[in-house]
Amino acid sequence: MHTSVTIIGAGLGGLTLARVLHVHGIPVTVYEAESSPSARAQGGLLDIHDYNGQLALKAAGLMDEFHAIVLEGRQAMRILDRDGTVLVDQPDDGMGGRPEVQRGDLRQVLLDSLPADTVRWGHKVSRTRALGDGRHEVTFADGATVVTRLLVGADGAWSRVRPLLSTATPEYIGKSVVETYLFDAGTRHPAAAKAVGGGMLMAPSPGREIFAHREKDDTLHAYVGLSEPQDWFAAIDFADADKATARIAQEFDGWAPELTALITDSDVAPVVRPLYALPAGHRWERVPGVTLLGDAAHLAAPNGEGANLAMLDGAELGGALAAHPDDIEAALTEYEQAMFPRSAETVTDQMPEVDAHGLIEWFAEKSQ
Repeated sequence: MHTSVTIIGAGLGGLTLARVLHVHGIPVTVYEAESSPSARAQGGLLDIHDYNGQLALKAAGLMDEFHAIVLEGRQAMRILDRDGTVLVDQPDDGMGGRPEVQRGDLRQVLLDSLPADTVRWGHKVSRTRALGDGRHEVTFADGATVVTRLLVGADGAWSRVRPLLSTATPEYIGKSVVETYLFDAGTRHPAAAKAVGGGMLMAPSPGREIFAHREKDDTLHAYVGLSEPQDWFAAIDFADADKATARIAQEFDGWAPELTALITDSDVAPVVRPLYALPAGHRWERVPGVTLLGDAAHLAAPNGEGANLAMLDGAELGGALAAHPDDIEAALTEYEQAMFPRSAETVTDQMPEVDAHGLIEWFAEKSQ
């Protein structure tokens, strides 16, 4: 295939696509709005599943590099009631199919697998438009443009490529997550560290939840979920870290102190992240020369599948283009026909808003 592929977005999905194309000798350029790979923190732990994310890494020829960054023991899971009672304490026996890695480490593995000039940093897209005959023009914030015969939007929730295919826009799901970090947890925050254990902590209740991961360097990364409208969060002054953490912790009055410590003892200012989703089953009619992957195509509420699906999208799209080097439209059609139902099925598999006992029952039903 001689047509150069233009990818917008250097997240995990876009980089997986770029790597698979590179493996097959297909020219590719990735345009990324961030100024450099280290422009911002890349998030927390990801569990990379053997039925999607790992399949993508195999297609990319990066399994050895993946195994080298896996954090041992992090597949352990605990479910606690709001009073701190441990209801499930599942150790990591090394047999699970969801090893955990830091998102930033995985992104770096993908970047290191590509020629140095593949990603063009500091290219924020301001507009895209169709030129006809399958060609599209991308305009960047600095006024520069590029014209391509194969454009892939891997640019996340607020994709600038999506309008070429769909009028759908993400909508707030009625829930936000407040992120906190506790550093040197074993020595500085022993009660919270004991509650989290060696891997993941889940302490759910309807409308309120505390999830946490033990990341590398003895860091606890907590996700405090609250089902409230955006105006509710806007009324909290997150610029005042102490007042903000106190206000969020107030919503967990009566919970065990080792759990609320994941809020009140944060070593960084809390960050609120509203959650958005595209309509369930989002799809579009085939438009020559352009497609989407990952959150740009099927943004959903967090359920552990987003990064895995984006990577599988990238791998399968790359494989389809390699299999149909003389027929781009056949490749895009093949990719979309598999991607649409897969993403729609995953969107429906959302964790219910229940208490810890209800969550255990839900897991039991899923395993039958």
